[in-house]
Amino acid sequence: MKIISMIPARYSASRFPGKLMQDLGGKTVIRRTYEATVETKLFDDVFVVTDSDIIYKEIVNHGGKAIMSKKTHECGSDRIAEAVENLDIDVVVNVQGDEPFTDEESLKKLIAVFKNDTQQEVDLASLMVHITDEDEIKNPNTVKVVIDQNDFALYFSRSPIPYPRDKNVAVKYYKHKGVYAFRKQALLDFYNLPMQTLEASEKLEQLRYLEYGKRIKMVTTSVEGIEIDTPEDLVRANKQWK
Repeated sequence: MKIISMIPARYSASRFPGKLMQDLGGKTVIRRTYEATVETKLFDDVFVVTDSDIIYKEIVNHGGKAIMSKKTHECGSDRIAEAVENLDIDVVVNVQGDEPFTDEESLKKLIAVFKNDTQQEVDLASLMVHITDEDEIKNPNTVKVVIDQNDFALYFSRSPIPYPRDKNVAVKYYKHKGVYAFRKQALLDFYNLPMQTLEASEKLEQLRYLEYGKRIKMVTTSVEGIEIDTPEDLVRANKQWK
């Protein structure tokens, strides 16, 4: 089984433009993320895939591998699908470019899903974290996921799911972390299928997979890490790096 990692990287971001080129301990955020992913030694190859000349040069000028997108894409899955279309691979793992504190053990768990899936029942695997903070549960920027008894995703939402109508029921809430592992064919299918209403409403690309019947296996991790979405996140990341 050939497994690679793709790191989608856009220079522009609505909340923190240019965040991937910010300094983190003497190197850019995107370079830290790329090097951390390579250093796990879990992948046959690692690439940054981007629509930005700035990010492309940052990676290749420091000895890394990068692919320039040929088209404009709305989401990371589309960008990765274009990049892997003609590559001879089985599974591709998406590591977010703004998560330089790559957790090796969590990535191992994702890869193990496919190595153990002898019946090929899994189209995607992704990570989730148990959360208890009420403000985080209600925060629409925190994407929640509900699962079945076999840890397959039933739905993702920016709303608190399930809604706690009965306060006496012990409900666990899970935050979805945007790290995915895809079978190549599932990714190509996504690329060629139009957006449906659930994805359009929630603005969550993972819902397109569910709407078209793809099966997403969720893997629990206890590692939160730091996603660099704001200048404040970058300050915290630099403190942790030191």
